[in-house]
Amino acid sequence: MSARGHCILSHGFESGPAATKVAALAEIAQQVGWSEERPDYTDLDARTDISSLGDVHARVERLHALALRAADRGPLVLAGSSLGAWISGQVSLRVPVRGLFLMAPPTRMGDAPPLQAADVPVSIVHGWHDELIQAMAVVEWARARSATLLLVDDEHRLADHVDASAQAFGRLLDSLGR
Repeated sequence: MSARGHCILSHGFESGPAATKVAALAEIAQQVGWSEERPDYTDLDARTDISSLGDVHARVERLHALALRAADRGPLVLAGSSLGAWISGQVSLRVPVRGLFLMAPPTRMGDAPPLQAADVPVSIVHGWHDELIQAMAVVEWARARSATLLLVDDEHRLADHVDASAQAFGRLLDSLGR
């Protein structure tokens, strides 16, 4: 593990560990002195669970196991996009984390519990025109936690704001110090 800490970057549904956004976050983490890993959940996407989003419980358990191992070695930050953001929030309640970075986080997801998160610094990037998750729901969720929130002129995939997302992640990591 690096001197500063470790980041676990979780991709969204029907995505993968080499996805553009999590790859950009990984690059920023390395640049500012944090180690990173990107779990692969693609084997779980075909299994059904909450709202046909794959095996959500198995994603949570996979991230939980990785986070437990990483938290024993030093500061840990969880980051995720969409479903990856939701599972990061859930796992943050079970493992000590220094911060959370959530991109296009679903505040509600079918029959699943609402988005929850540990009481740690949270930074969020969300698109005003997200076709899956209403921006105002994310604004309210962020307001209730005094989270840092960057709203951008984009849709759910945040394809036009990959660099802005990575820079926001870098700011969160810098703010956490040691």
